Amino acid sequence: MMRSVRLAVPLLLVALATAMPVCAQEADLVSIDTPRGVKQSFILIEPEAPIASVILLPGGHGALGLKSPSEMEWGDRSFLVRSREKFASHNLIVALVDAPSDRQEDGMDSGFRMGNAHAGDIGAVAGYLKQLADVPVWLVGTSTGTWSAAWSAIAADNVDGLVLTSTITRPRSHWKLAQTHSDGVASLPLEEVTLPTLIVSHADDSCDITPPDGAAKLRNRLQNAKPVDVAMLKGGEPTSKETCEAMSRHGFAGIEDEAVDAIAKFIAANSK
Repeated sequence: MMRSVRLAVPLLLVALATAMPVCAQEADLVSIDTPRGVKQSFILIEPEAPIASVILLPGGHGALGLKSPSEMEWGDRSFLVRSREKFASHNLIVALVDAPSDRQEDGMDSGFRMGNAHAGDIGAVAGYLKQLADVPVWLVGTSTGTWSAAWSAIAADNVDGLVLTSTITRPRSHWKLAQTHSDGVASLPLEEVTLPTLIVSHADDSCDITPPDGAAKLRNRLQNAKPVDVAMLKGGEPTSKETCEAMSRHGFAGIEDEAVDAIAKFIAANSK
């Protein structure tokens, strides 16, 4: 079993920001230096009166290839990517995270997402957000991004809450990690998570690696997370026949507002 290492993150970080309007919210493209010497870029949206910050961790390989606050090479249809302004409308500072500079070409595999180097990068983003506003910082991951969110909740020492959406709990048998993590994210040492945690699933998610019944497994293993809750959503209008793609029920297609509302409500209730 992997052992966690608490990561101290320096608060003095250098930011490169270029402001551009994105619909009703103003967004910046920010790049910071992380403790291990790489660049970590993210889209930043700041509401006027934030109650918390969210670090959004998309699925897939995670290499968005951010070009500006509104342009990216990949992933624009991902649930968290296309919903970023919805989060900001709930008075949440949003940091939509790209893969770090050393992972732009190959993307982030599960091994990297479950490593302390990645958790240190995410911790650096959390430190930057805490400099912006004295409010709690939450991790929100979806699909393969739940590896990142869950491990960073264990390893980073400056985050305050966790949200897992469409979580991988049934790895495919031919995946190498299935031998060591047969229950996917639920195989991580989740007993070490003591943060408020919300699990969000779609009751009709037919993606083979994110079954809705995995939510109960996650909740049982998050025995020290206080509180921990499950939001089991229904409905929507999927436009993709690929069950594990962003515009399917796996990606909450057609019920983005409901999904974000459930997350924002939990964050607001546990950020006091």
